[in-house]
Amino acid sequence: MNDSVFHRLYDSYHQDVFQFLIYLVKNRTLAEDLSHEVYVRVLRSYDQFAGKSSEKTWLFAIAKNVAIDHFRKQAVRQKHALDFFDWETEQLHSAEPTPEEALQVSDAFMEIQEALEQCTGDQKMVIIMRYFQDLSIAETAQILEWTEAKVKTTQHRAIKFLRQQLQQFKEQEAKWQ
Repeated sequence: MNDSVFHRLYDSYHQDVFQFLIYLVKNRTLAEDLSHEVYVRVLRSYDQFAGKSSEKTWLFAIAKNVAIDHFRKQAVRQKHALDFFDWETEQLHSAEPTPEEALQVSDAFMEIQEALEQCTGDQKMVIIMRYFQDLSIAETAQILEWTEAKVKTTQHRAIKFLRQQLQQFKEQEAKWQ
């Protein structure tokens, strides 16, 4: 991989990859570290990129794998065992405030973020990819190595769950007023 290809990829997609990672890990410094890991992997494996997908999709697939590796390592450390981190059922929790929380953005966004934390890892990834990163169903399926039907089903379930969570927040808020 020559320098100009690397710089083009970095300049074109770094901000999107970084935002994707920050929504997942909710820690700016950690997201920066993971972004660097993404580009280390890009350097190591670009010659294997066959062009079967767009470069953007390929980069997001690498970012997804870097995030999964991080959460697996984190889960192993927390459990002090080599248990498998099950993305179908485990929830991705981070005690760190998001940059948005640090900037005190709107209550509605905060409620969505809080509701998103209650989703499964799969649901959270789909919502972030589809709505925060504006990836298509096809791109999301390609990154996650799923069928488009699975992406649609997971998205549908996640939206339904998020609506229920937001309704509960409204009901709780009404009780406090």
